[in-house]
Order: sequence, then structure tokens, then C-alpha cells
Amino acid sequence: MSSNPRVFVARLVGLSVFDPLGDEVGRVRDVVLATTTRTRGRGPRAIGLVVEVPGRRRVFLPTTRVTTIDSGQVITTGLVNMRRFEQRPGETSVVAELFDRQVRIRVDGGSEPEPAVVEDIALERLPSRDWLVTKVFARRGVPRRSRSGLQLRRPKGETVLVPVEDVEGLLVSAAEQGAHALLDSLEDLKPADLADAIHDLTPKRRAEVTSAMNDELLADVLEELPDDDRVEILTSLPTERAADVLEVMEPDDATDLLSELPSDTVEELLEMMEPDEAAPIRRLLTYDEDTAGGMMTPEPVILGPEASIAEALATVRKEELSPAVASLVYVCRPPLETPTGRLIGIVHIQRLLREPPHQALGSVLDRDFEPVPATASLETVTRLMANYNTVAVPVTDDEGRLLGAVTVDDVLDHILPEDWREERHDPEESPEGIGVTVPGSSGGATDEGAARV
Repeated sequence: MSSNPRVFVARLVGLSVFDPLGDEVGRVRDVVLATTTRTRGRGPRAIGLVVEVPGRRRVFLPTTRVTTIDSGQVITTGLVNMRRFEQRPGETSVVAELFDRQVRIRVDGGSEPEPAVVEDIALERLPSRDWLVTKVFARRGVPRRSRSGLQLRRPKGETVLVPVEDVEGLLVSAAEQGAHALLDSLEDLKPADLADAIHDLTPKRRAEVTSAMNDELLADVLEELPDDDRVEILTSLPTERAADVLEVMEPDDATDLLSELPSDTVEELLEMMEPDEAAPIRRLLTYDEDTAGGMMTPEPVILGPEASIAEALATVRKEELSPAVASLVYVCRPPLETPTGRLIGIVHIQRLLREPPHQALGSVLDRDFEPVPATASLETVTRLMANYNTVAVPVTDDEGRLLGAVTVDDVLDHILPEDWREERHDPEESPEGIGVTVPGSSGGATDEGAARV
């Protein structure tokens, strides 16, 4: 597989994978080990690479289909199975499951093992063409915890390279483990793609990884996960931190998540949240899920008629706003927080770009719009969006006060099947356009990858 008899996994991650013609297939994201068998008493065998192909899909590439690892690249035979990678029993992903794991090592033949944390794994190629784990690069010492106690930090001890035979607890699934290396390898992913990667982890590893995330990142990921996963993650967090994460989430997404929990748990979490953050969620919980009130975001872009176009453009430019929310400015009488004073008009972002920056919003209002009541059905909102070719619809009460806005992404979440997020992980999906899909065959000891195809 390589002219170099030893390869470190951390250096493999991120390398481009090419077919024999020089076309890029994807990038290496992990290495898969077979942990149920050992070769001549040595470390576990590497059976394949997890490769991320266009579309952020992760597929399995058996080591038997890798011809070269050299000069910062991986060359394959050109045969790539496009079925989404799913880890099987008896397999371990190095980056996802071994990096940052707490182990005990013997250094320089010492008789007493000492604590350490795994930072890298070395693979070596045997004459039989098998690739085995032979060395572990570890940092001596016990990991430190953050003040919250949620996150492991790397110890400050020296690093050592030890034979795998001198490492205890490397493949023990119950071993305590941080998540820094895994999160580093995933840092370039969008929240939806990061959610895909986290969905594929074991429940134990998923809890470790999400505990190591900051509140903002975890909130973004929870908004993209299937209901079962995000309920599992939220309920595994300490109550105080769960409340902090809910505060960061968009109110409508937080409401959807809380609606999956028992009422006593919901009330406990709301009580721990800041009153200003909990108030819009409490309002949304009073509406039926498939109504405009149940779908809307209670925090659209709201300004007064005297605000300038420059001020409006600065507001919609905020990074935390989704494109759908930022597409419209709702101009209202005070107060300017929902429920507002009377809604007097809307301004589309395209109109803002065409007018002088100093001009007041009140002079460029679009009054030809049709708001919906909070009780409007999903079908009513969907038809209104289609008729007016708009990406957002204001929701008002009987007195014309703005309660929130339903955006196109809110509608899609309710139109799509309830399990649409789970379907992103369906291993039977096989999009065309990359490599060759290999015909199925029975698995064998010489090529674990064949059974996956």
C-alpha cells in the first residue's frame, strides 16, 4: 500500500485520494481497524479507510483497494463502493474512538504501567501486505478537566512512542476518552454534516464528543440531528448545561426539541433558563405543532419606520441569521420585540440594496402582503408562500401585532417525512458520479471490505 513501511494515522487524515487516472475521489477522514482478530500476537489490523467523497458522504475504502500511500496522497485501484460507511461490530475507528483515549503504558521496559493519553497510532505494513497497529504515540499524565467538569484537556507530560504490546486499555470501550482530536478533524464541516458524523458514533462516544463541544456548536448540531439522537444527547447533559444549550438554539428549534420531552422535564429546563430566553419558547409551546404559531420563529428582523436602510442592512448582515430570516425586515410600531406594536409593512432585502442608505424604512414599505394568524394551518402557509413566491410569512394576532414569522425552512421541516433526517444515513443510498460501485460478494479474512459492498 505504500513505499513507507510505517504510516501515522494523524498524517493520513485529510490526504486526498486519487484513482489511477489522477482524478480526486475524496479525502481520508479515518482508519478502520478489525479488533476481533490479532496477527501473531501483535496489534489489530487496519482493514480500510473512511473516505469523504463529494456531497460530504463518507464511504469505506478497503486497504486491499489502496495501491499507494506516498507523497501526501493515497492512490486507489479505481474501484470505490459509494454506499455510506456504517461501522460494524468488531471494528474500531481510530480517530473517532482511539484518539484522546486514556490508557496505561510501559515506557522503556518499565514494569509498572503509567497513565497516558493516545495522540496518534502508527501502522506498519507486513510482507503479507497486511497493515497492523504496531506503535502508539501517547502523552504521559492524567487528563485535566475543565472547570465545568464536562471536558477532558490533554495532560502536560512528555510524549512517547511505545510498542502496542506495552499499552493497556487501548481497545477497551469503557475507557474514558476526550474528544479534541476528533473535533479537530471535523472542524471544517457544516453543522448538518457534523450531525451526520456524530449520528454514526456509538452512544457512549456521542456523549463524550457532545460534552466536549461548546454550547454554540452543540446547539447547531442538535438542530440538525434526528429527534431520537437529540433527545438522547440533551437528556444526558447536566440540567444546567442543557438549559444553556437551549438558550443558544433558535426558539422554534428549541421548542421542537422540548416537545419531545416529558412535561416535568420541560418545566425544569425552562425554569433554569434566563426568563427572557424562556419566554418565547413558552409562547411557542402553547401552539399546535402544525400551525403557523407552532412553526414560526419569534425573533425575525424587526425595526421601526424611522430606522435607516443602512441600519437595516447592518442588521440582516449578522452571521447568526439564516438566509430566510434575513430576507425580510418587518417594520412595526413599538415595542419592537414580539409581540410588537402594529405591523405596518415589510421590506425585502433586494429593495434595501436598491435604495440610498440614509433613507428611512418607512418610505420604502411594502404594504401589499398577507399575514396569517397563529392558528393558520400548514397547508394555508404553504399555499401562501407558493402564491406570492416568498420565503417568509408574517404571523400576527387579531390586533395586527407581529408574533413571529414562518420561513421556508420551517415549512420544509414540517412537509418532509418525520424521519427525513434518518434517511440521510440510509446505507442503501448510492448516488452516481464517483468511482465504480463494486458488485457484492461474501466477506473473507483477506478483504473485510468486500462484504460491505
